Amino acid sequence: MPEFTGFPVEALIFFEGLEADNSKAYWTDHRDTYEKAVRAPMLALLDALEPEFGAPHVFRPHRDVRFSKDKSPYKTAIGAHNERGGYVQVSARGLMIAAGYWQTAPDQVERLRAAVADDRTGLRLEALVRELREAGYEVSGTTLKTRPRGYDADHPRIELLRHRTLTAARDFGEPPWLAEPECAEYVAAGWRETRRLTGWLDDHVGASRLPAARRGSR
Repeated sequence: MPEFTGFPVEALIFFEGLEADNSKAYWTDHRDTYEKAVRAPMLALLDALEPEFGAPHVFRPHRDVRFSKDKSPYKTAIGAHNERGGYVQVSARGLMIAAGYWQTAPDQVERLRAAVADDRTGLRLEALVRELREAGYEVSGTTLKTRPRGYDADHPRIELLRHRTLTAARDFGEPPWLAEPECAEYVAAGWRETRRLTGWLDDHVGASRLPAARRGSR
């Protein structure tokens, strides 16, 4: 695997063009740019991060349009992750990293709310969220519009109790180091920061224990 040298500006230009013309014709005409300026640097980045963050995975560029009104065939960003790290994405707007739980089953939601409600574990999460936001991360997720059943509307952590999923993300845009090898250091540093959140989730929520057929989130 070639060494990671950063994401060239051609990667962002490729996605700008794809946003303007999301067609098979554009993709075919610019496939070489995608392979050399987008996919190859992403693979090299994940390879550089693998010793600390584990096995890599790059998401496919094609969209699943079976149940979508938007029939655009291609994703306008390349997304990937390492199993013990987090998510990394490059688009026309530059670099973004994230971590957390994007999807949850009903039993995970129950454990999340119980841990938020508990003063010991809930106060720790509240502090983690505050620290991440102060560090420039957006902490968000899928939430209820009202209070969850069984919890008082005036609970001191009612905003966190509304969460069904919980993630932290940081949009770096297009900094000068995006096209440099040190880009890998920024991604690694971000994943180490967000590891505190994923660690809390792993400790107090964990994987679903329900059969696959019963994991539809609520």
